[in-house]
Parts: sequence; structure tokens; C-alpha cells
Amino acid sequence: MERLGDEDAHCDINVPDTFLLLDSTDRMFERSLNGYNRLLSDHTYLNKDTDEEFLCYGYKADRCKEGLFLALVVLTGGLILLLLQWRPQMVCYLRKRRCSLNHADTLLLQDTYKQYSLAFIEDKTFPQSCDILKDILPSSVTTGESDDDSPTDTSQLTISHEEIKFRYFDHQHVRYIWNRGSQMFSKLKDLSEGTKCVKIQESYHGLSVREQKQKQVVYGENTIEVEVKSYWRLFIEEVMNPFYVFQIASIILWLCDNYYYYAACILFISLVSVGISLYETKRQSVTLHDMVTTHAQTIGVCRGEEEYEDIPTGELVPGDVITIPQHGCVMTCDAVLITGTCIVNESMLTGESVPVTKTPLTHQEDEEMYSPDLHKRHTLFSGTQILQTRFYGNSKVKAVVVRTGFRTAKGELVRAILFPKPLDFKFYRDAMKFILFLGCMAALGMTYSIIIYVRQGVYPLKIVVRVLDIITIIVPPALPAAMTVGTVFAQSRLKKKGIYCISPPRINFCGRLDVFCFDKTGTLTEDGLDMLGVLPIKNQGFCGVVEDPSMLEVGPFITCMATCHSLTIIDGELSGDPLDLIMFNSTKWVLEEPGKDTSKFDTIMPTVVRPCTKDTFTSDVNPFEVGIIRQFTFSSSVQRMSVITRTLSQDGMELFCKGAPEKIASLCRPESVPQEFQDILHRYTIQGYRVIAVAHKKLDPKLTWHQAQRVSRDKVEFDMTFLGMMVLQNKLKMQTKPAIHKLKEAKIRTVMVTGDMIQTAISVARNCGMIPVKDRVIIIEASPPDAHHPASIKWVTAETPDEGTDHYTDSDYMEDVHIDLENPHKTQNFHFAVSGHSFGVLTTHFPEYIPRVVVKGTVFARMSPDQKLQLIEDLQNIGYNVGMCGDGANDCEALKAAHAGISLSEAEASVAAPFTSRIPNIECVLQVMREGRAALVTSFGCFKYMALYSFIQYVSVLILYTFDANLADMQFLYVDLVITTSVAVLMGYSGAYHKLVPKQPPGSLVKPSNLLSIIAQILLVIIFQISAFLYLYYQPWYKPVKKNLDADNTYCWETTVIFLVSTYQYIASAFVFSKGPPFRQPIYINVPFLLTLCTLFAFSTYLLMLPYKPILDFFTVMPLGTTTVEFRSVLLAFSVGFIFAACILEYLIMDVKCTEKCLSSCSHCCGKGDEQNDQYRKIQNEIELSNWPPVGQVTYAALNEPHVEIEEELMRSHGAILVN
Repeated sequence: MERLGDEDAHCDINVPDTFLLLDSTDRMFERSLNGYNRLLSDHTYLNKDTDEEFLCYGYKADRCKEGLFLALVVLTGGLILLLLQWRPQMVCYLRKRRCSLNHADTLLLQDTYKQYSLAFIEDKTFPQSCDILKDILPSSVTTGESDDDSPTDTSQLTISHEEIKFRYFDHQHVRYIWNRGSQMFSKLKDLSEGTKCVKIQESYHGLSVREQKQKQVVYGENTIEVEVKSYWRLFIEEVMNPFYVFQIASIILWLCDNYYYYAACILFISLVSVGISLYETKRQSVTLHDMVTTHAQTIGVCRGEEEYEDIPTGELVPGDVITIPQHGCVMTCDAVLITGTCIVNESMLTGESVPVTKTPLTHQEDEEMYSPDLHKRHTLFSGTQILQTRFYGNSKVKAVVVRTGFRTAKGELVRAILFPKPLDFKFYRDAMKFILFLGCMAALGMTYSIIIYVRQGVYPLKIVVRVLDIITIIVPPALPAAMTVGTVFAQSRLKKKGIYCISPPRINFCGRLDVFCFDKTGTLTEDGLDMLGVLPIKNQGFCGVVEDPSMLEVGPFITCMATCHSLTIIDGELSGDPLDLIMFNSTKWVLEEPGKDTSKFDTIMPTVVRPCTKDTFTSDVNPFEVGIIRQFTFSSSVQRMSVITRTLSQDGMELFCKGAPEKIASLCRPESVPQEFQDILHRYTIQGYRVIAVAHKKLDPKLTWHQAQRVSRDKVEFDMTFLGMMVLQNKLKMQTKPAIHKLKEAKIRTVMVTGDMIQTAISVARNCGMIPVKDRVIIIEASPPDAHHPASIKWVTAETPDEGTDHYTDSDYMEDVHIDLENPHKTQNFHFAVSGHSFGVLTTHFPEYIPRVVVKGTVFARMSPDQKLQLIEDLQNIGYNVGMCGDGANDCEALKAAHAGISLSEAEASVAAPFTSRIPNIECVLQVMREGRAALVTSFGCFKYMALYSFIQYVSVLILYTFDANLADMQFLYVDLVITTSVAVLMGYSGAYHKLVPKQPPGSLVKPSNLLSIIAQILLVIIFQISAFLYLYYQPWYKPVKKNLDADNTYCWETTVIFLVSTYQYIASAFVFSKGPPFRQPIYINVPFLLTLCTLFAFSTYLLMLPYKPILDFFTVMPLGTTTVEFRSVLLAFSVGFIFAACILEYLIMDVKCTEKCLSSCSHCCGKGDEQNDQYRKIQNEIELSNWPPVGQVTYAALNEPHVEIEEELMRSHGAILVN
């Protein structure tokens, strides 16, 4: 028993250990299995949940497939290589086999737009001693230790004791490296991601030459090089285009069919077209290359301690410490200032020409991560020009390189130009559908021709040639070129008016815009401000408006105005932010900067300001002078700026701060803020004035100069004393109100997106006409959840300027509400006004309200750049075609995301937006929209003309094939070259109409009205051509053409009649589809086009009525002189009758409103309406038919139901009825 007990005891001890061992083994097996699954995975997502997300498939070489592919190349005569050119994925499908990413040598990349591209994996090795790479590459790549989650078999990734190997590929100028730990590729990171601010300040003192060379291998050269391809390469790529391949095949076919003249002319025209295209492509490439390329230059880099070396800027890598030259330079990398300050011109990137002050990165919280967006006031961006440098001391102005090459902010903008997002425009999608329809019609014609020729006993080779010829007739090779004619002319006209476009396809988008968003300051209003006055505080209250601030006694208020700015002297002139200039100039103080511009960084003397008085310059006593020791530059995220100053002959330093009144008041001691602060602020902001608050604080006397340079702003910007407010007037530009009025007349919705206060923005919106006088404004005040309440929304009616400071409640408003008896819920029109804070709360806690808010929102205030971008995307998501106009400074993301982004900038070569206007007001919006509508209508007209031209020739050829006849070589040439080419080109020469109208041009080619128009014209063509042939057939002298199996019958009466009648049909089609108002100028304004039509009509009539034998022989036309005048007159009557019938059909039937309404109703009944485009209209209808929004109530996120917060007396006075 004792022994058994021992065994039991032994078992009791080991059973748990066994389970633990099994559990541990299971976990190890599971991790190993996960690692093997990733190792064996043949695809993965890169950049997940971003705009650059794409699916990555692994492939490697396969000898068997390579052999089969070579056989296919031989069998197809090399034609299969064209398929590989057009469809890159076929390279992988035909020549390689799928494999795990771990073993792949080629990657097939599929983006979110279903477009494919190839990337080839490369390997590089380094000595094992490269410790510097541990900061760059994933840890699992640079060490020989395997992760728990990674498999042990890493033949492709193992790292020997002598060297480190890493794998990478480049895609669209972005490098991705293989991460052995996660078994996938990831984007190569630099110091702009995951780097602490403290580390940038304290850990980077310069790289050695060896460390720099190692990093260069990983990051590549610090260049933004736009490739300028040679003419030969451009020619090969152009010829490989499906359009030109189709043309080459057509020319070969025509040569086989003995159409030598026609084939030669088309070849010549194609070569000229290719030449022009190559020239334009090359010119644009050279222009972009010159615009983004920085000339070779050298820059000083720190090699540790105080050792410096000049190196070419192309050798810079993240982590280098560079010195900014005294005379300034053009930045070639993104770098963070760590010592000194710089005055920078950023117009190349932002379009904003006002110099910006960059200050060194100060001591931040230990865990705060560096971000180029959050810390842009400390970041020197590539492509910007350093105008001036300064440092307090004997050291140099230094910066740490964080990004190089295409990873910089400039590089990202250039990449956006080189690799734009595909424009999902319905017009282009419908064009492809229509071409497919033409292909189907060609198939029917081919079938008909085969049947006819087989019955006639024609030779098989001739049947093949004739059948293939049908394709070249029904799908005209010139169709793609004709569709771009309107855009090319519109771009040229815009350029003459000072509006530059770097993305021509976007011009057509401008023709379908539904809503246009505007920045306020500098766009709707003047850049400059007028000082209305200041409101200083005296005895705990405001002492009234002082219109001339220079009359104030020297004290904290006027000292704040004279010091709290980022102004500097450039070339002898005071330069900086317009608000700072107005504020400082109103004080009539003097600003002095020590030394010359290029030596300012060598002095310890700060910028000094002093009052411009007699005592300042003549008194023996120390004058009153204030030195600006440190600047905390303005940031939209904190809505304020401040400076640390020291006054001559006084102990201690002081802090002066200015910014958004509500923000400054929250940072001041409550007892220093007057009780009437909110009322006074409200009184001015509701009238559209810009109000800036100022505050002051005495700092600790023990604070030294060096401590002041390192202290964080959060450590000093609190417990300040409120000094008062400045009131500035931001006048509307004189062109703003008329332009907004024209947009409203055209039913284009206008929206203001600004960083200013909401009350000021509402006032400007009313003044410029965005919000009509009788419409009410509802302010959405959304609050995030706290410890006691969930997130909530207050729906508050804004008061109007006429109401002064009296509180305007919903109960007051009810007296003026007019209720529609047929629809009791529908009241006076309203507009939402939303602040950036509320917009963020709505996005996070009330996403279901976002569509309604953006549909009825007119004012979006205090919006950050990211929120502006989000608003544009929210509008697009519900079907709006969105335009955006801004000054470029804080609007770059929104300008590029909009369907049409217009930057108001003096810089012609700005990459801030697709459109750059040198017209400094929003009249450019009207110009762009008018040209967009004209270009879109021209594209529609050209497309419809080319389609009808194809069908006219298609019908002619099928009729002639029926009788074993065909058009002659010169007849084809005359129609295709003389008539169609000249007409298609000159059709786009018509300019834009002089005004915008409420009606929008059609956006879809397959719209019922367009389809019915084309179909009706085709039927008309068939009727008149058959009628003309029947008239010929019943002539007593007519004899059918004799069958000729060896050659074409081109010299016959069938060909002559059909050719002559069809020439009038081409001319008539061009006339009816070249419409003028309301989107283009009348046709008689386009003199070249009208003269061409008249000349062609006169020549056709001359050919028919006054036949001249040499001309008839040239065109292979039968001797019309032998026929009666009556016969020729009837043919002319047929032709003129077609012209009148086509005009009546197009202008008096298709363009009539009742016809459009009937077709639109039929389309909706058939369920073919565009649900995406109609989404915002459905939302508008839902709002109009409901009692939403619940004005005067509070909506909580938890309940998502309105909770009424109204006093009991108000409830009793108005009963239980609320008009919402």
C-alpha cells in the first residue's frame, strides 16, 4: 500500500506537468503552423485600408511555361507579345507559375481599381557588422534569430554569419521590403513614422561616411527624377497602343484590297498624329521634369561633434544632420529643424506665396511621435525655398533629414501626378459600352456580308477582306482622338485666361459639378484685413473700442500686438502673414533685426521692437525695447501662437499669446476674463468681423535663455491674464457676391469650408449670398461622451445680425414660420452650420447623420485640412460631383480629392491642385465650369457624329455589297479625310457659352435621349439612302452592275448615287450634333466650322449639279452629265430633305422638354436610374417630407432619440407642439 501510495503520489505530481507539456506543444505547433501558412501564402494585401491598397501575388519562373510561350510567339507571329503589352498579368499567367511570396521572383500587383502591374524582386547583401541597418530593416531580417511565429525553414531569408540579405521591390517609386517575421512585404519606413520627437532632438548627431553609404543602398538616391523618355521609346509605346495597332491592321487590310491612296493618306495622317502626340508628351514630360527637378547642389552634413563635410544633396539619407546655408537654398529633402529658425517660401507645394517661419522642434512629451503633418511648423519640406536663416548663438542652423526622394511631401505630390487615380467618369465608361455595341453591329454586318457574298459565289479571300473591312468602317480608328478635341481646345482657352490645368481629363468633370466648396480667407474674402479697433480690458471689463491702437499707452496689450507675430525683414521689407502685418503696422512700432539677412544666424541678439516715439531715439535713459526670445508658431490644431519676450532693463521674461478667443479664454485665469466676454464676442462675430484675443503672463524669473529655447509651449501657455481683443474686418472680394449669385442661378450648390469661427463664417455666407436672407441657419453643437453623459447633438437656431445681442430662440422663430397646408412638415428652407469639433463628433458617434448633414450643410467652420478632405469624400459618397476652390495653403488634400480642384495661386507651376488660377478670385470657377460644360458637350457631339458617320458609311457599304459594288478609293478618302477629319476637329473650336444655366449637360452616352437621337438619325439615314437607290432603280435607263468576281465594282451608278447622297448626310450630321447654347456659343460664332460646312455643301452640290468630267473621273463617279437635270435635282432634293428632316428631328423633337421628361420617366419606370447619383436627391426629399431636424432639442448617441430640454414655462406657453 505504501508503494502504491508512492506511485499515486508520483502520478498526482506529473499529470499536470504532462498537460502543461501538451498545451505548450500545441501552442508551439499552432504558431509554427501559422508561420508556415504565411510562408506558403502566395498572396497578401499591401497598404491595407489605404488609398494605395493593392493585392500582391507571388510568381516564379517556370521552364515548361517558358517553352510553351516561345512556341506561342512563333505560332502567332509575335502578336501574342501585344497581349502582354496590354495585359501585364498575362506575363505571369503564360510564363510563370504561382508560388509563395517567400520564393517569388516576380509580383503581380492588383490595385483597388482592378488594374494590374508587375514588380520584380531584388536581393541585396550587407556585412553582418552593419549595425546601422537594425534601425531601418525589420529586426527579424537583420538578425539570425527566428521568431516564435516564423517557420524554421528560411532558405530564402536565412542570414549567414558573414552577411545580411534582404529582399525588396519598387512600385511607383515606393520601396517595399520583405519582413521575415510577418512573412510579407511592407513599405520601407523612414524617420517620419514611429520616431519619437525626443529621439530626433537627442539621438541624431550625424552619420559617418560608412553609415551613410549603407543607408544609401537601402533608401536609394535622394532625387525626384521624372523620366523623360526618348522619342524612339515613346514611338514604340505609342504604336503599341490598341488604337494604333487597329490602324496598322486597317492599313494592311486596305493595301490588300488595293486601296493604295487611301491607305497611304491614313498612314501619313497617323504618322503626323503620332508625331504631334510624341511632341506633346515629350514637352509635358520635360515641363514636369524641369518643374520638380532641383539642380545639383551640395550641402553640409555633420559627421559627429563639430565635423562637417559638403556632399551632393543626392547622397542624403534619413538620419543625416544637415546645415542650412546662410544664403538659403532649395530643399531637396524633408528635414526637421533642431537648431535655428528659417523663413521659407512654400508656394511650390501649397500655392501660398506668403513666407512661413519654421522654428526648431522643441522638447516634447517623452512618448510624442513625430509627424510631418502635426509638426509642419518645424519641418522644412522638399521643394520649398529657404529665404532666410537665423540662430541665436555661434552654432549653425541644423536639421535632421527625415524623408528623401519620392517619400518626401513633394515626392508624394509628384507621384500623384505620375500615377493619378483613374477617373471614374460615366462618359468614358459609356463610351466603351457604345464601342462594344458598334462591335456587335459590325458582327451583324459581317454575317450579312458573308451570306450575300457566298450566294454571289465570291472567292473566299475576297470575302475575308470584305468582312474585315466592315470592322474598320463601323469602329472608326479616329474615334478616341475625336473625343478629346473638346478638352484640348478648352485647355487652350483656359490657359489664355490664366488658368492652368495639369490633368486635362478633369475638364470634362467640370461640366457635371453639383456642388462647389470654397475656402473663406483669401478665396471669398480679401487676403488683407482692416483693423476696426481693439477692445482692451480695464477694471475687469472692456473699456470700449479704440480705433487707433497706436494711441494706447505702452503696456502689455500693445506690446503683445507688437511682438506676437512671425514677421521678418526680407530685402528691406517687412514680410509675413497678412494678419500679423496689419496688427503690427497698426501699432506704429519699429521692428529691427540685427545684422544683414545672411548673417542673422551668427548673432545672439534677438529681434527687437520699440515704439516709434521721440523719447525712443533722443532720451538718455534706456529706451523701451522688447526682444523676442522665442516663438511658438501658429498651429491650426491649437488655434494660437505665442512668444517669449524680454524687456530691456527689466528682470524676467514674459509670454504674450494671441489666437481664437474661445481658446485663449480657456487658457486664462477665469477672474481675468470679463463676464460680458461671450456677449461682446458674439456681437462682433455675428456681423462677420474677425476677432483675435490676446493674453499675457509673467514667467518665472529663474527661467534662463537656454531654458526658454527648450521649454514646451504647454508648460507656459496656461494661467495667463486676459488682455482684450482685436477686431478686424475681412472684406469680401468684389467679385465674390456676383460669382456666388451666378452659381446659385445655375442651381450649383455652394458650401463654405473654413478654419475661421463659425459665427464669422455664417455672417460671410449671408453677405456673399450663400445663405439667402430669409433662410434660417441651424448650428449643430455636438459633444463627445464624458463620464456622465453619452455623445449628444444640440440643434440650435443661429440668430441673424439684425437681432443684435438679443437671444434668438426657437420660440421666437415660430412666429415667423410659414407652414405649407399641403405638407405641414415643410417649413422655411434651412442650412446647417457645423464646426470642426462637431463634425468630428458626428463622424465618430453619429455616422448615420453625416449624409443628411452634408446635404444641408452650407457652413463648415474651424475645419482642419483632414476634415476638409473628409467632407469632400462624404459629398462624393452620396453622388455629388464636387468642386473645391482654395488658396492652396491648407487645402491641398481637399483640392486633389475633389473632382475639380482650383488653387488660387500666382505660381504657374504649382502642383497643389489639378487647376491653378492666376485670377485671384472665384470668377475662375465660372470660367472653368463653362469650359467644362462646353468640352463635355463637344465630346458628346463628336462622339455622336463619329458614331453616325460610321453608321452612314456602314449602311452605304452594306447596300453596295448587296449588289457586288463598293465605294472607290478616292470616295473613301474624301469622306474620311476631307469631310470627317476637318469637321470633327473644327467642331470643338466653338467656345463656351457666356453664362451658366440651371440645366446640366448630359453625363451619360447611354442616356435614353442620346440613344434615341442616334437611333432616329440612323433610321433616317437608312430611309433616305434606300429611297435614293430605289429612285435610281426605277429609272428607265438604269442597268444593274455586272458581277465581277476578280475586282470591285466601284465605277457604277449604285456607287455614284449612294456616295453623292451620303456626302450630304455627313455634313448634316455634323451640323445637327454641333449644338450651341446653352452650353456652347452659337454655331455662327464658330466661323471656321461654318465655312467648312458651307464649302463642303457647295462642293457636293457642284459635283452633283454641274458635273465636270476630270473631277468625276478623279472620284470614280459615273458621267452625271448624261443624266437629266430632273434626276440630279431629285437627288439634291433627297439630300436637302435629309438635312431638314435631321434638323427637325434633333431640334424640334429630341430637344423639346416634354420629350426629355417622357424619356426620363420611362427610364425611371424601367429601373435604370442612376441610384448613386440620385442618392443625395433622395436624402433631400426625405428631409423635406419629415420634421427633421429636431430644433431646440438634444439627440443622444445612446438612445439615438431626441430628448427635449425646454423649460416648463416654455412648454406650457407653447403646449406640446414644436415646429421642427
